[in-house]
Amino acid sequence: MTAVDINASKLAADSLFKRKRLVGFAIPAVIVTYLIYIFFSFDVAGLAGRANWNNAVTLASDSWSYKVHVTRDNRSGDVVYAVEGERKGLYPDGERPDWVSGDDVLTIDLGGDHIVRYLPDNRTEIEIPGFPLIEAQAEGRKVTSNLPDELPDWISASDRRIGITTEEGRITLTGARTEVFNYFPGWELFWFTLDSPYYGQSFTSIFFGQQIDPERSNVSGAANDFWYNKMWRHGDVAWAIGETILMAFLGTMGAAMIALPLAFLAAKRFSPFMLIRATTRRFFDFVRGVDALIWTVVLARAFGPGPLTGTLAILITDTGTFGKTFSEALENVDQRQIEGVSSTGAKPLQRYRFGVIPQVVPVLLAQILYFLESNTRSATIIGAITGGGIGLLLTQAIQTQKDWEEVAYYIVVIILMVMFMDWFSGWLRGKLIGRKD
Repeated sequence: MTAVDINASKLAADSLFKRKRLVGFAIPAVIVTYLIYIFFSFDVAGLAGRANWNNAVTLASDSWSYKVHVTRDNRSGDVVYAVEGERKGLYPDGERPDWVSGDDVLTIDLGGDHIVRYLPDNRTEIEIPGFPLIEAQAEGRKVTSNLPDELPDWISASDRRIGITTEEGRITLTGARTEVFNYFPGWELFWFTLDSPYYGQSFTSIFFGQQIDPERSNVSGAANDFWYNKMWRHGDVAWAIGETILMAFLGTMGAAMIALPLAFLAAKRFSPFMLIRATTRRFFDFVRGVDALIWTVVLARAFGPGPLTGTLAILITDTGTFGKTFSEALENVDQRQIEGVSSTGAKPLQRYRFGVIPQVVPVLLAQILYFLESNTRSATIIGAITGGGIGLLLTQAIQTQKDWEEVAYYIVVIILMVMFMDWFSGWLRGKLIGRKD
């Protein structure tokens, strides 16, 4: 090499290193700039300031605990005890929690020296360690109290409502009623409601003990009361899970059956007419280019809410996706196998059946089973929009803003359903396609 060539190579190398250094600096700089843009455009600081962390803590605690309501009607003076404040969780007449005592003066021991007393004439006394005795009285629509003007952040008060939140429980006072919420860990009444004879019974006594209900055997009676549990609705949950899986199955399999013959029209090796190929491919782009949620909203206007709408939304979207993947698989089949079948005098349909389909079946089944697993999750969201499956129950529980333990229950069931479909899909894939060692 001459001196001129060496200098040219050196300049080229220096220029290459400069470009690499510039790229190495520019990419992180662009990412940082984009993150800064996101921080200001999405108002992250304002969002953090507006977040109600106390409400978030309450919702989180509600997901793994339950609360018993002790409610006094300030008009009639009647006191009601109920789990989660629901009629379905009412204590039977003459029964009440063991932490409530007294008759004329009802004493509610929340624990930790937190005491609430329901006194005559709609008066209430609240003892909280480290804070003066709180005295309040409901008078018509108003609530009067001895609370000072400056209140701690765990007390909110007006002339219409007083709210007190402590580590042991919550107390709310209005003109209409006085209510105490006492929290406990766990999902109460998950197995049996209070009106069931099997409530409070151990599994040993149910399966191996004496007959509890004279009209039913222990096992059948307990199974019936569990299945028709009015609080947790296990039967409805099981039906909703089956409906969600059915939506995913029908949508996925229906899309596969429609997409397979159309894929032959989109594959160049099997469809010599460019106009037909282009039309079919654009059709695939159109149906898969619109998300299933959008199709759900559109179809809900035509067919109304229900599982059928969700099934059709999944079918339409997956038809486009399957059509694209199936046509690409058909483009890569081995021509020699087709020629071998043709040499036996097979007709065109027979050539497709015995020369093409066996080659693409592993790819097709793998795609179908994967989408079946994925659509099980999608059907949950679609069901929340169309009013079907477990998604509907989840949406209803969220909208109530009080049944967060049910929200947690439904989420756990959805996770178990996805785990089962993942295992089932893998097992079926191994049986139909085989596994590689």
